[in-house]
Amino acid sequence: MRFKILACEVFFREICAVMARSANTCDPEFLPKGLHDLGTDKMLPRLQERVDAVSEGEYDAILMAYGLCNNGLVGLTARHTQVVVPKSHDCIGLFMGSRKRYKEYFDANPGTYYRTSGWIERNDASGAGEETVPQKLGLFMKYEELVQQYGEDNAKYVMEVMGDGVENYDTLAYIDMGLECDASFKKIAEDEAVSRRWEFKEIEGSLDLLEKLIEGNWNDDFLVVQPGQTIKPTHDESVMGCE
Repeated sequence: MRFKILACEVFFREICAVMARSANTCDPEFLPKGLHDLGTDKMLPRLQERVDAVSEGEYDAILMAYGLCNNGLVGLTARHTQVVVPKSHDCIGLFMGSRKRYKEYFDANPGTYYRTSGWIERNDASGAGEETVPQKLGLFMKYEELVQQYGEDNAKYVMEVMGDGVENYDTLAYIDMGLECDASFKKIAEDEAVSRRWEFKEIEGSLDLLEKLIEGNWNDDFLVVQPGQTIKPTHDESVMGCE
């Protein structure tokens, strides 16, 4: 089979690793991580543009390496080629191999901030082509950076009202995907946890969902959107459906 892959760049290493072992022909296109932070109104048109750019009859399916991602996929419409999406609220479910495993870990470990190799090396959201919502609000800026950009009084106000963007977290978990690069990125994640005075944990990741996606083994963990159908949220355990 021949697939077009539209993927967030945080999956670059994992997608490439899975494609290298697949018998299917895949043409990947990696989009900036910062799209996630632009808000639904701007993320959806960018994704729809890339779906619409696929020529009719060129591929058996368009594979989306995305979760629902803050409803960024809500309203995405398949044109002449079916679109396949893993049923997950966000990318962490894909890194952990299933939305069920992610939910169980999330419920048992509140206050956890997740890192992967892709989230570390693609942490600059500037690739989205415009300032993202967190950047506009200064949510992830340190106090010193806020002072430099907005002045001391405004910086204090932002910190008091908005916090520092991570004030509700107390743990950093690195998801090890079993790639050769993981050891070096794990050290970066450990250092970040120390700097924030958080507990550090390591989680075993899984390529299972990405492998099923690229191999065409689309079970109940995937939404297959037929031409003319549009993605919608279901607000239940299935995460998303189509109409």
